[in-house]
Amino acid sequence: MKIEGTEAQTVLDRVADELPAASGGQASVVFTAPDGERLDTAERLAVISGTVSDVYDLDKVVNPLDLATGTSEEGTPGTPEEKAPGTPPAGPDHGQAPPYQPLLVDGAPVPGVLVSSDGQVALFQFQFTVASTSLTPEDVSSVVEVVERAEQGTGITVLPSDSLKAIEIPVGVGEVIGLAVAALVLVLTLGSLIAAGLPLITALVGIGIGVGGAYALSTAVEMNSATPVLGLMVGLAVGIDYALFVVNRQRRLILDQGLTAQEAAGRAVGTAGSAVFFAGLTVLIALTALTVIDIAMLSTMALVAASTVALAVLIALTLLPALLGLVGERICSDKARARRYAKADAESHSVADHWVKGVIRFRWPVIGGVVAILGVMAIPAASMNLGIPTGATANQDTAARQSYEAVSQGFGEGFNGPLLVTAEPTGTAGRVTPELTAKLADEFQHRDDIVLAAPVGVNEAGDLAVFSVIPTSGPSDEATSDLVKSLREPSNAIAQSNQVRLGVTGFTAIGIDMSDKLADVLPLYLGIIIVLSVLILMLVFRSVVVPIKATAGFLLSILATFGATTAVFQWGWLSGLFGFDTGGPLMSFMPIIVTGILYGLAMDYEVFLVSSMREAHIHGQPARHSVVHGFDQASRVVVAAAIIMVAVFSGFIFSHDIMIKQIGFALAAGILIDAFVVRLTLVPALMALFGERAWWLPRWLDRLLPDLDVEGDKLLTMLNQQAEATDRHHIEVRD
Repeated sequence: MKIEGTEAQTVLDRVADELPAASGGQASVVFTAPDGERLDTAERLAVISGTVSDVYDLDKVVNPLDLATGTSEEGTPGTPEEKAPGTPPAGPDHGQAPPYQPLLVDGAPVPGVLVSSDGQVALFQFQFTVASTSLTPEDVSSVVEVVERAEQGTGITVLPSDSLKAIEIPVGVGEVIGLAVAALVLVLTLGSLIAAGLPLITALVGIGIGVGGAYALSTAVEMNSATPVLGLMVGLAVGIDYALFVVNRQRRLILDQGLTAQEAAGRAVGTAGSAVFFAGLTVLIALTALTVIDIAMLSTMALVAASTVALAVLIALTLLPALLGLVGERICSDKARARRYAKADAESHSVADHWVKGVIRFRWPVIGGVVAILGVMAIPAASMNLGIPTGATANQDTAARQSYEAVSQGFGEGFNGPLLVTAEPTGTAGRVTPELTAKLADEFQHRDDIVLAAPVGVNEAGDLAVFSVIPTSGPSDEATSDLVKSLREPSNAIAQSNQVRLGVTGFTAIGIDMSDKLADVLPLYLGIIIVLSVLILMLVFRSVVVPIKATAGFLLSILATFGATTAVFQWGWLSGLFGFDTGGPLMSFMPIIVTGILYGLAMDYEVFLVSSMREAHIHGQPARHSVVHGFDQASRVVVAAAIIMVAVFSGFIFSHDIMIKQIGFALAAGILIDAFVVRLTLVPALMALFGERAWWLPRWLDRLLPDLDVEGDKLLTMLNQQAEATDRHHIEVRD
């Protein structure tokens, strides 16, 4: 997980270059005895000692006996201390005996293992030779298999930490149910299995290529398990929606105007296809703009998702028309042709017509009510806490949660989030001596916010020492963040008195830095996508008001979405309904990636809905009538598209991966809010309020902007002229 431009990443890269064995991912295993029993019996001590030795023998696990922890008086790299390296001292001198001690076997400490004072819990902490994100599923499972053998016939319970959780693709039955709901909505919207099947086929082809390509690239490009799943989420949703928009337009042309399937397909791609292209372009801008944040993991996620969107647009404009040609006249059943869609459209338009006319009639109360409701929903977002979920937020029946609680009770919560602290001399000597190493470790331990500090190693040049530091507070606590920032301050007492420069890294520090960096760049990111998409919407609609209104509506949507997500996942509201039992911090990159996706999708609905209003206005209808007519024409497909996206995203809420769970919920909630509250309620009210002014564009800007003809007005004019010319020719021939 590369977090370029952060202190933790800079320090980690330095450690990786100078002391590679100390820069790998950290992990821990907890051994617990049955109630009322102890671990320090001869049999259990032998099992634990053997298990630890077997773990150290694994290829990608650091063996502390291979690390030098000091330098000689001459300044050359020293040999390991007589005490086994990796075994921390008995504890800090804070005026009381520590609640733990090194685990002793035959009087010698077991490297890396502590045991609680009551003898019921033992903590084994170790490091990998590579970063956690570079571990394969086989690397993780090999450790778990070794430590779980300690349970056989000993009464010991083994609890691997969250970092040793089995790596799996977080896709399950929930996603299948979401796809089934999408299929049902397509059948109800399009009225036939054949028509409903086309969007599903094209969407599956798109995500098959996109997600399959992502997995193929994963052998060369580092990506986490959420990356292809995010591509699956977005690609499936937009792939279905874009194809639905084109197929629905073709069927309308067949049933409303009596065109042949071939002619209707061409016109549908020529009109709705333009809207699909620009709708997809807004999503691509929102996703690719995430790369400016300069976080490799986030950039990879954004680019994979963007590639599935680009494929969805490409397939909707190429493969879908080809499939429409193969299906031919079967796209509409004989029954549908016989009734000319009269009854279905009458019912649909009756609901849509009554709704939009009611919204327009009471536009001021509607505008005030929507703003008030979304404003109240946004209130929890003010207390949104960003971070990296730990074992503390896992479900209570999981090994990760039980391990976290056992560590907290036996040793203190800080042992769940160790820090890696580096010290580089700034004085004239410029070297780390054994005396300096011991003095630094002692001074670290005398801080009230540090419970334990142990030397890890010194580089060959002797100018970089690395320490393992255990905070008194948990990895998600504000006190731990304060400790990290305090140690980094050049003016802190330890750095000043010892003439060293301190650096802090490790998984906990990386999470803190990533949260801070994402919070800093979020305004810049919002500014970029807002400016670019306002320009695109101005090109599409040739209006100043429409892009500004669309963006303002989105800001209401996203704030309300973050409020709902905070209330559920941080405050724990309705947690049982969504399959988790403990609230905690929101994933630090969740808000920014959800913002990008939701902005693009919100503009999709804006394009689909308002382009129909503009089409009616261009064809001569007054502003308010064009709002009603456009709403009647487009609301059906917008409602269907929104329900499909909510169904697809909701399927991911029940994933076991908390990261996917939070993203799925935020996207589903965001689509519900934006589509039904903003686009289908607030937009027609505002369009009616502005009237003719909604389509105002300064003359000088009108001359500068190209006419993209998204509504297909020029295409229809050309087709009508061709038809008139053909009719005149036939008349002349008969005469």
